[in-house]
Amino acid sequence: MAVDIKNLNHNQLTDLIAKAQARQGELSKERIGKVREKIQAILKAEGVSIDEVFPSRGGAKSKRTGAVVAAKYRDPSNPENTWSGRGKRPRWFNDALKAGKKEKDLLI
Repeated sequence: MAVDIKNLNHNQLTDLIAKAQARQGELSKERIGKVREKIQAILKAEGVSIDEVFPSRGGAKSKRTGAVVAAKYRDPSNPENTWSGRGKRPRWFNDALKAGKKEKDLLI
């Protein structure tokens, strides 16, 4: 089916684009469904599960477990406020820098 887009007005062209994108999404879902069915058939024929083939993927999401990072900086006005030096700087740290302190002054 050939569509002469030169003869379409703005609304017709917008409608055609929307329909084409919707159809593209449908085709993508169909393709993914077919691939999924093929993979499941292969797994069943081999007698293995997806979790065995891809252990990091699967049902239970693996959470990143890292050690707690020790604090590197301490707020002189409130010793309970600490910062490891990772991530966004806390407000107290920025305020201390603006007040004239240096990063090395806030080290623990």
